[in-house]
Amino acid sequence: MQRSEHVDWLCERLDALGSIQPRRMFGSWGLYCDGIFFAIVADEVLYLKVDSVSRPDFEAAGLEAFSYSTKDGRQQSLSYFPMPEAALDDEREFLSWARRGLGAALRARKP
Repeated sequence: MQRSEHVDWLCERLDALGSIQPRRMFGSWGLYCDGIFFAIVADEVLYLKVDSVSRPDFEAAGLEAFSYSTKDGRQQSLSYFPMPEAALDDEREFLSWARRGLGAALRARKP
C-alpha cells in the first residue's frame, strides 16, 4: 500500500512534535512520533490516542471513538478519536490536538 498525499501532508504538519514515522496497519496507517504510536489515519481521517485525561476534551467537542466491525459483525471501539475538523485548518489548534494524542500515548507507556 502506497502512502497517500494526505498521509504525507499530515506527517509534515505533525513534524513539529518530533520525528513522525507512518507505518502500514491493517489497511490504514499508524503514526509514530519518536517511536511512540499515537495516531491512526483511516479513510483520510486522523484519529488520535485518548486516555482518561484527554478523553473529556474530545467528547466535549462532540467526537466519537474510532470503531470498526469485526468478522462476526460486532462493533469494536478503540481509544482513538478524530481530530476536530476545524483544527485541520488552524496550525496552532492542529498541534494542540495532536499533542493531546501524543500525551495520551506517553502516559500509556510503562515506566
